[in-house]
Amino acid sequence: MTISNNKFKIHIKNNRWKPGSFPNTPEGEKVFTITNEDIKKSLIKFPHLEKRIETFIDWDEDNYISSMATSDILLTWDLPTENLSNIASKLKWIHCIGAGVEHLSPFDWLPSKIILTNNKGVHRKKAGEYGLMAILMLHNHFPNVITNQFQKKYNSIYSTPISGKTVVIVGTGSLGGAVAELLEHLGVNVIGVNRHGRKLKGFSKIVTSDNIDNVLPNADILYVALPETPETIEIIDERRLNLLKKTSGVVNVGRQSAINYAALFNMLKSKRIAGAILDVFSPEPIASNSHIWDIPNLIISPHISADDGNSYIENTLQLFLSNLDCFISNKPLVNKVDKVLGY
Repeated sequence: MTISNNKFKIHIKNNRWKPGSFPNTPEGEKVFTITNEDIKKSLIKFPHLEKRIETFIDWDEDNYISSMATSDILLTWDLPTENLSNIASKLKWIHCIGAGVEHLSPFDWLPSKIILTNNKGVHRKKAGEYGLMAILMLHNHFPNVITNQFQKKYNSIYSTPISGKTVVIVGTGSLGGAVAELLEHLGVNVIGVNRHGRKLKGFSKIVTSDNIDNVLPNADILYVALPETPETIEIIDERRLNLLKKTSGVVNVGRQSAINYAALFNMLKSKRIAGAILDVFSPEPIASNSHIWDIPNLIISPHISADDGNSYIENTLQLFLSNLDCFISNKPLVNKVDKVLGY
């Protein structure tokens, strides 16, 4: 692709919050909104780019059609995909401000000339800390402790140091990898499950996805950090949940679709699994009258495991502007989405 010396127009599509969408809370709207001030601050580290770009900040689809007709780059969570080539004939690159892009799939709408990138890596530090917290909470029986609190039961539930325990992490990308590196320092046996089976930092052992049944019976904690793709839907089904020990705990920070939640909830109710901490649901937010709120030994967090409330947009723009530098220089972009794999 040949890049000219002209200015590049960047259309920035912010979304107003609404239930079942993104963001789905007023608090989320504040965290994920990009402002002119955000752009100005981020350009301090990339002063040479300031004269190369023109930005247009929009909300939802208020000015989408008119602005996209002259835009080269789209910075967004989502977009209307129908007739994209006609609406945005100049468009060369779309950057999604989330790591998961399943809401945009299948990608048959995406012209071959347009690059799609995601926000992988922006979540890493926060996700690692949340994951370590969740695993330590499960190891120290906190879902049970909290259930006892609501039932006004003062039962002593003891645990041990986590060193020597086994955590199986399904999904060894940015989210899973960050947790593995922190667990390694605590002497935890960390087994990773991924497509390729290559050794990665922080993991004691890596197995391929088709060998997952061999490692689940050893898991003290099962940690799931997967995007939603055709390959990952219910990869942890009822049969595989039943391979876990009765004392095992489950964490999910990827997408609900990776685990059969109905089976997991039944196993929590029957005490077939000791506890779970879940950060992702579909739809979100959970309805106030949902039975999920009353499931014993379950801790719910409202999709906050990986998003830095203070610097998410700052980190996003640093990634985006670094990629923009590559784009202008005709260098490969990082985090290019594979349309076949879905991430």
